[in-house]
Amino acid sequence: MAEVEYALLRSQLWERRQRLESAAVIQRTDQVTRLLQEVDAALERMDQGTYGLCAECRDPIEADRLLADPLVTFCLDHLSSAERRALEQDLDLASRLQGSLLPARNLRAGPWETSYFYEPAGAVSGDYCDLIAPAGATDGLFFAVGDVSGKGVAAAMLMSQLHAVFRSLLWMQMPLVQAVEHANRLLCETTPATHYATLACGRAWPSGEVELCNAGHCPALVVGCEGTRTLEAGGLPLGLFCNSEHSSSRLILRPGESLVLYSDGLTDAHNAEAEEYGSDRLCDMLAKCGSLTARELVRAAMEDWQDFTGGVSKTDDISLMAIRRSPAEQ
Repeated sequence: MAEVEYALLRSQLWERRQRLESAAVIQRTDQVTRLLQEVDAALERMDQGTYGLCAECRDPIEADRLLADPLVTFCLDHLSSAERRALEQDLDLASRLQGSLLPARNLRAGPWETSYFYEPAGAVSGDYCDLIAPAGATDGLFFAVGDVSGKGVAAAMLMSQLHAVFRSLLWMQMPLVQAVEHANRLLCETTPATHYATLACGRAWPSGEVELCNAGHCPALVVGCEGTRTLEAGGLPLGLFCNSEHSSSRLILRPGESLVLYSDGLTDAHNAEAEEYGSDRLCDMLAKCGSLTARELVRAAMEDWQDFTGGVSKTDDISLMAIRRSPAEQ
């Protein structure tokens, strides 16, 4: 575990201990007493240099589990049967809840058709994928693909926080860049310093104009009959610095053109020969798909990716989104 994460966990444990002591003054219950003992034991393990080691095998406990619950004392391999069942039930519930946060499949809004592929590497995902249809004819379709640092439960919790933050800010009809900067400050103030999120988001207007803000995420791609062009990333990821500034750019998608967003779990994947799929292959493949619908484009991209990886197990979450301006306007 990184030194910064270790220091943050120590700080969290001391803060929790102070809250438990305050609660004990009002009413000392068996639960409060037990939690105080567990926190004290964890702080003692930190002083002894054994914190984060499994009490059974002495191997490191999974970092994402410690970040989610700093009191855990066993690695996944040495949970009791009851603990394993409880964890499986929690992960299943978390997976179903996260699935409920995903937008509608193949959503259409005015001249825009959309499609996406979203698949966690494990039970839950740290990728953020969202589409919010306009409330009125003049409102822009909001789209977003993001990637939270780390994996597992801790990353999934931050992903759900991003979802809630943007849903709230957009409901307030906040301009795009202002919403991104508000989300950045909220993440800085409410999450550990080791956690951050890259994000590519924007609005697609009925006129064909697209506003795009990229906060340290993979470059967006424009796909059309003339090939593929890259929109370079700019700006810092969310959650690194509270006062960092962000900007947006604007472009016009012509009828039949698509905007493609993806997470690096797609391009960083390897095949059995340890070759990387890479952004160049993705661009070359998409260049042949300029006439496809959003749904067909996503399907073609994922089929090419699956052919390349050849069934090699995923090591990261994967997201791919296509937003296409209908060619019917021609």
